[in-house]
Amino acid sequence: MTIDFHLPTIIRAGNDTFRKTGMYLKSSILCQRIFIVTDSGIQQAGYVQELEQVLQREGYITDVFTQVQPNPRDTDCMAGGEAAQRFAAEVILALGGGSVIDSAKAIAILQRLGGRPQDYQGRDQILGDVTPVVAIPTTAGTGAEVTRSSVITDTTRKEKLTIKDVKIAPKLAIVDPTLTHALPPSLTASTGMDALVHAIEAYTCKRANPISDGLALQAMHYIFPHLRAAFEDGTNERARYNLMIGSTIAGMAFSHADVASVHCMAEAIGGRYDIAHGVANSIFLPYVLAYNAQTDITKHANIARTIGLTSTQDDHEATDILVQEMKQLALDLSIPSLSSFAQVKEHDFNQLAEAAEANGSTPSNVRTMTKSDYLYLFKQTYKGY
Repeated sequence: MTIDFHLPTIIRAGNDTFRKTGMYLKSSILCQRIFIVTDSGIQQAGYVQELEQVLQREGYITDVFTQVQPNPRDTDCMAGGEAAQRFAAEVILALGGGSVIDSAKAIAILQRLGGRPQDYQGRDQILGDVTPVVAIPTTAGTGAEVTRSSVITDTTRKEKLTIKDVKIAPKLAIVDPTLTHALPPSLTASTGMDALVHAIEAYTCKRANPISDGLALQAMHYIFPHLRAAFEDGTNERARYNLMIGSTIAGMAFSHADVASVHCMAEAIGGRYDIAHGVANSIFLPYVLAYNAQTDITKHANIARTIGLTSTQDDHEATDILVQEMKQLALDLSIPSLSSFAQVKEHDFNQLAEAAEANGSTPSNVRTMTKSDYLYLFKQTYKGY
């Protein structure tokens, strides 16, 4: 096996690293004009103003773009690219969750190269240089601060598109767990489950390798034991720290392997119905695990043993325990069922299955997946058994 491992991101991780952003920038990237990409919630929380003060004390000139929504839109990215171009941005700095960071990556492309996010869809379709990206995550979930991908909603087709290229990997990630202390339980749950799915799919997918396996297993060690605690008490400093670090490690894992069919299904319904990505991942996870385990029972059983669910050496028993625990975890985190979303209609499942099959990560799933496989899983998930 030939392994390529390239992490172009400098990671500065720890409590209160956010307040050292200016110092870290000076030692990493030569620039003066910083275009801050964020959302209205982060701005209302006061983090944007604090960041501007931190940067301006170091002599940086800043501008702020807040037009980012959950499941980020192509139209907003194009507006951001135009605004960054007018400002003559030298760095795109993302302050927010995965939607903000993914938008910032797309904006970094569009500022320099123009066009639409659709023009760069797929792997390695960026033919020129992009504006350097700096990421400061405010959720412990996507790992986008260390990945080379950006997932954007095509508002015309109501589908998600993925841009994958090392050029959009952040040059610098400032990972400060204290920024997550004020997250509401629902957001802690959805983003935490997203991180856990990243680790699980990185470990089980066809593109897994020994390096990504090590990262994925370590991420599970950080995420799983602390997710419930962070959900129940947002001020639990130990739980918040471990969840945040685990999320970043999981981002490194799947960035050097891939995600798989859980994400393919989640992105299909997210694009169509605007359901939160982490919620969708959590909904589909146990059903895809049970389906995939028939192809690689050993790795699925090892997940159960790795996260401390069982010590049994019976792989089938261990996998059954894993599937049931993922269902229980979703219940404990108050994740809604697929059928509880009024906008989700069974007559859409055929199109959703087509969208999931067309996802670029479908070939990475450990079990070969066709439209009929996805249709079966959508129906099973909707029924809830």
